[in-house]
Amino acid sequence: MPTLINTQGVVEDTALTPVTLKEWQANPSEYAGKELELSVNSDETVDLFGADADQFKRICIDFPKFADGRGYSAARLLREKYGYKGELRSTGDVLIDQLFFMKRCGFDTFALREDQVLEDAIAAFSTFTNPYQNDVQDQRPLFRRRQG
Repeated sequence: MPTLINTQGVVEDTALTPVTLKEWQANPSEYAGKELELSVNSDETVDLFGADADQFKRICIDFPKFADGRGYSAARLLREKYGYKGELRSTGDVLIDQLFFMKRCGFDTFALREDQVLEDAIAAFSTFTNPYQNDVQDQRPLFRRRQG
């Protein structure tokens, strides 16, 4: 079972009603009034559900392999285009090398692959102290952040 972390350390998983995108699309009324966890595969684009994203308390985006970067785009679109405020969780082939960048795209919890070292994972969130580019939490590039 993967270790679930945020930037501070290990976190407890909260039980929600799990639903896949296909299940939800087939019968959304079946899930009305429930606290939902939506599982999204890497080949399912955010535009298929983004306008309804606020109906899900948690959205889990799968990374089927380390080199598949579609989940980064999905997270950023959910936060910036659709204004999603709920929990975004990365699942699947989640490695320490990815954590800092996943956080910058909008993920807040991370289901680490089982062979990853917890202490190294937490340290990875501090890989860079002052990134030049903007991210979902601060849209200003570094030179704008330094001006005021």
